[in-house]
Amino acid sequence: MKRRDFLNAGMLAALGGAFASSGCTQVYSSEKKGFKGKAKNIIFLVSDGMSIGTPTMADLLLQRKEGRESRWMSLYRQNKVKHALMDTASADSLVTDSAAASSSWGGGIRVKNGSLNVGPNGQEHKPILQKFKEAGKAVGCVTTVPITHATPAGFCVNMKHRNMQDKIADKYLELQFDVMMGGGREYFDGSKREDGKNIFDDFKSRGFNVVQTRSEMELVEPGKPTLGVFSESGLPYTLDQNADKDLQQKVPTLAEMTSKAISLMSANSNGFVLQVEGGKVDWAAHGNDAGALLYDQIAFDGAVDVAIKFAENRNDTLVIITTDHGNSNPGLIKSSKVDAKFDLLKNFKHTNEWILNQITRNDSPADVIERINDAHGYTITREEAQILLKEYHALDNEGLYNAYKLPFRQFAEIQEKYISIFWSGMNHSADFVALAMYGVETEALPPLVRNIDLHNYMLQAAGVDALV
Repeated sequence: MKRRDFLNAGMLAALGGAFASSGCTQVYSSEKKGFKGKAKNIIFLVSDGMSIGTPTMADLLLQRKEGRESRWMSLYRQNKVKHALMDTASADSLVTDSAAASSSWGGGIRVKNGSLNVGPNGQEHKPILQKFKEAGKAVGCVTTVPITHATPAGFCVNMKHRNMQDKIADKYLELQFDVMMGGGREYFDGSKREDGKNIFDDFKSRGFNVVQTRSEMELVEPGKPTLGVFSESGLPYTLDQNADKDLQQKVPTLAEMTSKAISLMSANSNGFVLQVEGGKVDWAAHGNDAGALLYDQIAFDGAVDVAIKFAENRNDTLVIITTDHGNSNPGLIKSSKVDAKFDLLKNFKHTNEWILNQITRNDSPADVIERINDAHGYTITREEAQILLKEYHALDNEGLYNAYKLPFRQFAEIQEKYISIFWSGMNHSADFVALAMYGVETEALPPLVRNIDLHNYMLQAAGVDALV
């Protein structure tokens, strides 16, 4: 082969790989072959923004702190799941956002980042929970971020942009889904919404159980659709909630919401489809917040345990466990006394976010050192404390407690030598991600799939016509 021909062939191969990743070339298409339509129930669990280092470190932390494996990793060790890798690109980027990622599952097509089930040409693609609802199943979502956020919304609605959360809340009222629980009070409460409309009252008038505390959720009985909104925005990080008895009493865990949703929807004789999202795993990764990340991943694993226990000894339930994309690629990196450094996480009391929100520009370096030592158990240097304080002096008063302006990255870089967890950045990655299936209808899963393949996979596994 001539050199020019060789180079051209190589260029074409490279372009082909890029096009395949961005959805321009079909790399896999699920077929009816291998499906029996036995999945009466589907539980779809998403640890949002979960790079592979996240479940790895969460499993290690559980083993070292509690002497037990994570539920997800135990399924791998016991060879109880069918597992694969998944490509996560969107229609306009090799690196997806959560809206496009969830829309790939929800609408079965790759859309541009920021869009919810609206294709590049403006065409709307019916979301999968609407299809399952029309097929007679109970449907719903639970999450640790606003219930109007991108990942639950991608299973539910068509919207030009994910930021239209007031309108997404209005759409949920129209759709009358069976269970919707998470955060996001600001999109339902009239004192918070731009239009001043209190749609909690509208949900009640449409026959919904509307609950805003853990105890209210526990009292709900099957028979009516349920809206649960438990915080202004996202739910508290698990690590901070564990240190606050008031939050523990008022705000349900993801596992508790998952258990309640299953109990409410399993009364439907046609079965149910439930999406469960550990949404704050992604928020923690964006903030390079190791404690927040790992304890929320462990909380997600608690929801996995609930789903697996429901599916065990049944022949009618498919459990899917995955993520929509990686984020910041955290990892435990070898260093001197790395095990002892990692073990500090066993006794963390609070997240980086909690610490940074306690610091003010009037604090001394000694104040900062004491706050971090009390919350994390290690002692930073005076110079490192001054690095953090310098960021506070650069902020104006209005932006002081804006989470996007607090020095998350600077704190994470300081933390590296104390806990030996390192990060590649502060945003989503293009990595292939983990995908596992448990229960019925797992046999058709190939080793590598695109995110959009799961749309038809779920429909076919449940015996529901894709054209519904």
